[in-house]
Amino acid sequence: MGMKLVKLMLSLVLLFVTAFAAFPETADAAASKWITKGNTTSKVVALTFDDGADGTNLSKILNTLQEHNVKSTFFVTGTGMNHHPKTVKRITDHGHQIGNHSYSHPDFTKLTATQMKRELEKTEALAKQVTGKSTRPIFRAPYGAVNNAVLQAAGAAGYTHTLHWDIDTVDWKGVSKTQIVNKVVNNVKPGSIVLMHTGAGASGTPGALPEIIKQLKAKGYKFVTVSELLKLDTKPSGTSGTTYTVKSGDTLYAIARKYNTTVAALTSLNKLSDPNALKVGQVLQIKAAASVPKASTYTVKSGDTLYAIAIKNKTTLQKLTSLNGISNPNLIRVGQVLKIPA
Repeated sequence: MGMKLVKLMLSLVLLFVTAFAAFPETADAAASKWITKGNTTSKVVALTFDDGADGTNLSKILNTLQEHNVKSTFFVTGTGMNHHPKTVKRITDHGHQIGNHSYSHPDFTKLTATQMKRELEKTEALAKQVTGKSTRPIFRAPYGAVNNAVLQAAGAAGYTHTLHWDIDTVDWKGVSKTQIVNKVVNNVKPGSIVLMHTGAGASGTPGALPEIIKQLKAKGYKFVTVSELLKLDTKPSGTSGTTYTVKSGDTLYAIARKYNTTVAALTSLNKLSDPNALKVGQVLQIKAAASVPKASTYTVKSGDTLYAIAIKNKTTLQKLTSLNGISNPNLIRVGQVLKIPA
């Protein structure tokens, strides 16, 4: 009888261990929200562009947007940033928003959770290196391929919203300028999200874009970024004195990831007795991250190198490049004003 009881207890322990192992470390993170359009009656529209490996038409698109004073959202890939980093940097330099479109453009529904996490994190790290900006909190799945596992992985990585679209121009098929214009103008509604591409295959897009902007403005539409459309909080992580209002589906883990802090730090700062018992509408204090210090400035002089400036100001080359969004430490210019960590 005693032996049977021991076997039963061992079986129960094995069952518990197996079940526990099936849950990922980030199981407490809220799944990313799948979005096809904005929930609004206002005449606003978000033009979005997926930037792949070649980015042939990216410069032309940016020039048109700048000419018409229109802000858009670009979903960037790691392969694209490796291929044309300077043009990608122009995206954020011009005030547009960037989102994560994966590193190598795989079908996420065919990846493991670990593989999805790697794709997202590699792209985020490269985006910060190239542009100085984060791709969070928006993600667009390659090919629009999404299932529950993809949404869970995206949410765990800090991407609160997975962006789809309600108007697909299918410009990547090489359709004509007129077809692209008609597809957008004839189907637009308040809150529409329009999908376009920057690659060579989307040959009709550069010509269609000015006409799309002109005709939508004539209809009374205003152009917004995805975060403006969805009213997302995109304050830089680590901003001193930042507060965050808890929304439905939030977890403390996801909030910590978003603001580059930890669950322990948020729990302590907000004197939370139970980190799992958040309330919608609850206002949390967000502790400033040490990686975003108060900065003084230095004006580059003739003969200066970034390494010499780092030594002179008792900091590191890595901190200077990160704080100033410098993609190539060897390319600084006389008169350039650099932020220096305190």
